[in-house]
Amino acid sequence: MKRREFLQFSLGVAAVTAWSGASRAQSAVKEVRIGYQKNGVLVITRQQAALETHFAPQGIAVKWVEFSSGPPMLEAMNVGSVDYGAVGDSPPVFAQAAGAAIVYAAGQPITNGQGILVPAHSSIRSIAELKGKRIGFTKGSSAHNVVVQTLEKAGLTYADITPVYLAPPDAGPAFANGSIDAWAIWDPYFAIGETKQAGRILVNASEVTKTNSFYIANRDFAKNHGIVLQQIIDVTAQTAKWAEAHRDEVAKSLSAVTGIPLDIQTIAANRSSFAVGPVTDDIVATQQGVADRFYELGLIPKPVVVRDAVWKPTQT
Repeated sequence: MKRREFLQFSLGVAAVTAWSGASRAQSAVKEVRIGYQKNGVLVITRQQAALETHFAPQGIAVKWVEFSSGPPMLEAMNVGSVDYGAVGDSPPVFAQAAGAAIVYAAGQPITNGQGILVPAHSSIRSIAELKGKRIGFTKGSSAHNVVVQTLEKAGLTYADITPVYLAPPDAGPAFANGSIDAWAIWDPYFAIGETKQAGRILVNASEVTKTNSFYIANRDFAKNHGIVLQQIIDVTAQTAKWAEAHRDEVAKSLSAVTGIPLDIQTIAANRSSFAVGPVTDDIVATQQGVADRFYELGLIPKPVVVRDAVWKPTQT
C-alpha cells in the first residue's frame, strides 16, 4: 500500500470500528465470527465443530468466514466483521501500520509449507537468478516477507525483481501459463503448484529465515470479551494438539472443508506444524524484524512497535 492508501484505510474505517466495538461491548457475546483460510488449525476446528460444541452451553453461536489470504481478513477484522482469525507474519504488520484495530492473540512457528516455486523447466536454479524476474505473490501476505528475505540472502534488493501482486486464485493460473517466472506461496497452494502446475521448489522459507503465523483478534473484541477470546484460543490449542498426532485425519478434514483434493492436503498436512501458543518474546523479536525491514524498504509508511499490539490475557 502507498501512504495515501494507508491513510484512507485508517481514516475510512475508524468510525465504523468505533461503532462496532461499542455495540459489541454493550451486550453479551451471542456470536463469534472466525476468519479462516484453506489451511491450518482453524479449518480442522471448523470441521470438528469444536468451537460450536464448546460454546453451545453458553448460548454463543459460531460463524465461519473464508478468505483467500490474510490481508482481506484483517481488513474485515478491523471493521468488526471478524473477531478472530489466523494469518501469516506480514498481514498484521501492514494492518498495524495502517492503524487497524487488531491484536496478536496467539502465535506459532512455521517450520515448512511455504516458499518459492519456479516452473520445472525453468533455467532458474539459484536465488541469485531471480534478478530481473517477475515474482508473483500476494501483497502484504507472509509470501511478501519470504520474497524480501530470500532476496536479501542472495544479496539482491527488492528493486532487483518485478513484483506481481496476485491473490492465490489468480497467481496459480499465472504461474501455470508462464505469466510469472516464480511464485511465492504457502500450502495448500504450494502443494498445488508442485503437483498440479509443474512447479519446482527453488527455496523453502525455512531455509531462509524464521517465520511465524498468528492468531489475530479484533482489538475491541479482545478488550471487551477477553474471557471468550481465551476460550477460543484454548479450544484451538486443543485441536492443534490433536492434529499433531492425527495427520491422516487432518488431511481428510482439510479436504472436506476446503474442497481441495485429498492428495494435495495430505502433502500439506504432513509438513505442517500444528501449534497454538503465547506470543513469546522470541516471536515478538522475529516479528519486529519483519516490521523494521518493511519500513526500511518503504513498504509501510511508518515504523510500528509489534509489542504494542500484543494482547495480554490479564486484560480479561
